[in-house]
Order: sequence, then C-alpha cells, then structure tokens
Amino acid sequence: MTFLSPWRLVFLAVVAALFVAYLLVQRQRKTYALRFSSVDLFDEIVPERPGIRRHLPAGLTILALLLMVTGFAQPARSVEVPRERATVIVAIDVSLSMEADDVAPTRIMAAQAAATEFVEELPPTLNVGVVAFAGTASVLVPPTTDRTPAITTIEGLELAERTAVGEAIFTSLEAIKNVPADSSGNPAPAVIVVLSDGATTAGRPDTLAAQAALDAGVPVSTISFGTPFGSIIYDDPATPQIEDAPIGVPVDESSLRTVSDATNGTFFSASSLEELNSVYDNIGSAIGFETEDREITDWFIGASLALLVIAAGLNLFWFQRLP
Repeated sequence: MTFLSPWRLVFLAVVAALFVAYLLVQRQRKTYALRFSSVDLFDEIVPERPGIRRHLPAGLTILALLLMVTGFAQPARSVEVPRERATVIVAIDVSLSMEADDVAPTRIMAAQAAATEFVEELPPTLNVGVVAFAGTASVLVPPTTDRTPAITTIEGLELAERTAVGEAIFTSLEAIKNVPADSSGNPAPAVIVVLSDGATTAGRPDTLAAQAALDAGVPVSTISFGTPFGSIIYDDPATPQIEDAPIGVPVDESSLRTVSDATNGTFFSASSLEELNSVYDNIGSAIGFETEDREITDWFIGASLALLVIAAGLNLFWFQRLP
C-alpha cells in the first residue's frame, strides 16, 4: 500500500498526543480518587466498577482517529487494469522446420494451439494482429479487437521454405503503424511476439529489423520453440525416386535472444506445449495489463465511522452519555 499524500501522516502525531494525554489524565484521576475519597465507602456505594469498559469507548475513538488520518493521506493500492488501445502482433514461423515432431504433435501444431489460447485470453480492449513468415512475411490479420479472424487464421497456417525473422519484424511494424493514434497524436503502445525455431535464412537481417523496432519504441519478445534434436523428412520433388533421409533442424536460440535483447524485449525458450502455454501466459500478463494506484480512502473513512458509532453506542449503553 502506498500513500498519494504521505505528508498528511504527520497528523498521526496529534492522535498519539491525544492518546498520551488520555493516559496521563487517567493516571491523575486515579491519584486524586485515592487521595480524597474513602475506598471502603466507595466500594459500598458502587460495588461494581466499570473497569476496562470505561476505557473501551476511548480506545475505539483513538483507533477511529488513526484510521481517519490514514484515510486523509489518500492510501492507494496497486491494481492491474486492462490496457487500452495496446497492440500485440503475433508473428509465427511457418518454415518447413516447424513440421518437426520433437514437440508433440509437431512444432507448428503446438504453436497454433498455444497461440490460439493466448489470443483468446487477452483483454478485449487490446488489438491483435497475426503475421506469418517463412521466406517472406505477410500480415494475415491486421490489428483488431475481433478475435475470430486471428484464431481462424492461426488454425489454418501452412508451411513454406526458409525463415525470415527480420522481415517478420519489419512487416509487424508496418501493421502497428496502421493503428490510429490517440487524440493527442500518440501512437498506440505495442509489442511484437515472434515465435520461431531457427535463424534468419532469407530477407533483411535481424540487426536492421531490431534497430527499426528500437527506433519505433516497440519491444520484440521472442520465443525459441523446439529442441536440439528436431528433424524433418524433406521430400525433394526433383528426386522422387530417392528416399529422403531425415534432416536435422535443431532450435536456434542465440539469434532470437539477440533480437529481444536489442529491442528491450524478453527472450523465452520453450520445448513443449506446456512450456509454450506458460510463456504466453507471462507475455499476456505483461502486455495485457498495466499497474496503477487506486485510492482506497473510502475503506479507511468507512472503518473509522463504524468505530465511532460503536464507541458512541457503548457509551450510551454503559454510561448513558456520549463521549
């Protein structure tokens, strides 16, 4: 918990002074009572003394004052609220290596399942776009709050040759530019999520794309998906009579980590569908919400009023008077 006006807590010293004064008055009253009265006579006249009941209303009043001063300092707590106008571009690698089955059932099918769940669980106020890339990159779904096109597109992805991570970033940046600015002309906050299993083999280099994303203020979070032991069977149409041997397609983490580091994004490594789902959950929490302080003054004022009412009620019930 934080305070929006912490300097007002100085008034707690006043409440503390009242508490000390109350203790001193009670001590002085006890001294006078013993000095100027007959204890035996008092016991006969008032056989039942109020005891701690006499101090309870005063204690509740002091506590109520403490809560009032705390509320006066405008206490606040941090809460997560859905971000408005934020844009997420999900860029999915559809190169042939994503057909490897080292992640069950295959890399691409696991990626599709996790990406679909990710899109479904994002706050409805976020724009979501989908970019697919192999040797080239293209925007399959422009940023929109409608989840249906994104989910349908992700489920229908088809594989192609080569990998162009740099082109995927450039294409995602162009899609983000099409999101309207706010009334002050500020662009919508955005992030690019790239899921791939390999390094760039086509198109513009990753370094140029990363610099473009950094200049635009758009972090690129990357997910390397797969294991070092992945392989595929590539059917060469030029030699159909020859049985093709498995081709190793180990995951390449270093290039993706370099991109995320250069753009102030986050790198993740996933080697299973469960890990990929967990990664998407983390990303969704990071980009789908922002933390802001919400004032909770009314909580403290309400509690202090309740204590004052209780203190007054006890005084009336026990002593037939108000404080």
